[in-house]
Amino acid sequence: MVENIKIRKMAVGDADAISRIYSAIIQKPAEAGFQRVIENHARRDEDACFVAELDGRVVGFLISYILTMGFGIAKSAWIATLGVDPKHMGQGMGDRMAKETFRYYQSIGIKNVYTSVRWDSPDLLSFFKTLGFDRSNFINLRKLLD
Repeated sequence: MVENIKIRKMAVGDADAISRIYSAIIQKPAEAGFQRVIENHARRDEDACFVAELDGRVVGFLISYILTMGFGIAKSAWIATLGVDPKHMGQGMGDRMAKETFRYYQSIGIKNVYTSVRWDSPDLLSFFKTLGFDRSNFINLRKLLD
């Protein structure tokens, strides 16, 4: 675990670095409009969106948001996505960003944090299990639009 990691609130200016990290993870360019989505999340003060910095350079990100109305759930938080530069994975950055996210939501009275992970992503499933996540009462549904 690297000790000089700094976790801070995501800023609009982090969109380039986040796009670079995301592209490195998925091994192709981010879709058009990706940076605009990141910038919009950075502008939302009520949500917990953080970056991990190492030596002044953004090497990780976590984007989450508050859902105030859902099908049968109280106000809750959702982790939409997170990523760490592949060169820096396994150094505790994701863990630290997640725990900062939990502290923030707990401080404003949110009790439930959810996320959605593909069943065939054992690395992500394992990561979220180590953070205390377990199956919820929800089933993800999808409609494919032609």
